[in-house]
Amino acid sequence: MRSAYRAALFHLLGDPEKDGPAAVQAFDDGALVIEDGHVLEAGAWDEIGPRLKGAAVETLDGILVPGFIDCHVHYPQVGIIASPGARLLEWLSGYTFPAEERFADRQIAAAQARFFLDQLLAHGTTSALVFATVHKHSAEALFEEALSRNMRLISGKVLMDRGAPPSLCDTAETGYMESRSLIRQWHGKARLGYAVTPRFALTSTPQQLEMAGKLLGEHPGVHLHTHLSENTEELAAVRRAFPDCPDYFAVYEKFGLAGPHSVFAHGIHLSTAEWARLGKSGSNVAFCPTSNLFLGSGLFDLKAAEAAGAGVGLATDIGAGTSLSLLATMNEAYKVCQLQRRPLDAFKLFYLATLGAARALRLDDRIGNFAKGREADFVLLDAQRAPLLRHRLAASKSWAERLFAYAMLGDDRAVARTWVAGETAYRRPA
Repeated sequence: MRSAYRAALFHLLGDPEKDGPAAVQAFDDGALVIEDGHVLEAGAWDEIGPRLKGAAVETLDGILVPGFIDCHVHYPQVGIIASPGARLLEWLSGYTFPAEERFADRQIAAAQARFFLDQLLAHGTTSALVFATVHKHSAEALFEEALSRNMRLISGKVLMDRGAPPSLCDTAETGYMESRSLIRQWHGKARLGYAVTPRFALTSTPQQLEMAGKLLGEHPGVHLHTHLSENTEELAAVRRAFPDCPDYFAVYEKFGLAGPHSVFAHGIHLSTAEWARLGKSGSNVAFCPTSNLFLGSGLFDLKAAEAAGAGVGLATDIGAGTSLSLLATMNEAYKVCQLQRRPLDAFKLFYLATLGAARALRLDDRIGNFAKGREADFVLLDAQRAPLLRHRLAASKSWAERLFAYAMLGDDRAVARTWVAGETAYRRPA
């Protein structure tokens, strides 16, 4: 089945900083042609339109962009977003663990999964790497809901056998067995992928981390998703817990958890040596500016990450993050980098939330831009519900200004419609 859309259109073919102007494709009058859930063609209307030969074309007001990709988010924590006053370890004990204990109830997990995915789509996010809880059925509930929407989504049950309430602890053996069962049932089913998910080094024994490495070795292509170097108190605790490891990243290296399909959230306090080894391993980092600021954890060094060769994608990190909008997250990422004299333009910000994020998840052959054959996940942005943004756009003189205004002033109000695999998955209420 073929469908075609005429609107302003923007996407990226590469990293705009490294690849220059050739990486940017922007058309004031563009065309996007979809066939069987994949991109058939994208470009200027003058070139594509005459070849559509009378096919039905939907003309849209706004900008078509690839669907946003969230590289690190906790679906069980949506209910505790905007909880006041804590740093990382206090946040876990005061808010996160009590919230996740509720997920022992399968119905609560299912209801939260529905709400979470509805909210992602309303914010223009079409793919995500997602934490569940330690409960096997929390991952099952999320996979079932994502499958029903045909979303490309990666998740996994949390592995946690110490440093948490007994009700939230598995064991090295049960964590391995349940994860293996979930991988066999869900990994590669439709558009779903699995991530082996130790919460972080402090909540897994060496035996459990060894089992996590075993899972990765037994199932090539499965992701590793965890936290790394978020908070200074956390770093001190990791040194005490793993005295044989010279630094935090070495813990994950020791157990075979660093590689091209590994995504480490945060990476704020990594040493030069850690960055070098992380980049050499092919690992990737989720840049979580809103949660890093909210918990007072620190400023992510994008320059160091890219110099090391690490893949980097933006992430909302709900619930310490303060918005599911990757537009709002671009805003905070820009400020974090400004404080380090590392200015970002609009093209780079959108790269980190689309093609760059897809590369960090090793999915850029499937999602992230409008290259021919990519899965047709995309979003229509407009400013009709955001008066200040609309006012600013009226004075914009270039694509760079226009997109920068969306990044600085946009949120879910700027998302008019979201498509997943070529089908409308969200339409802003009239």
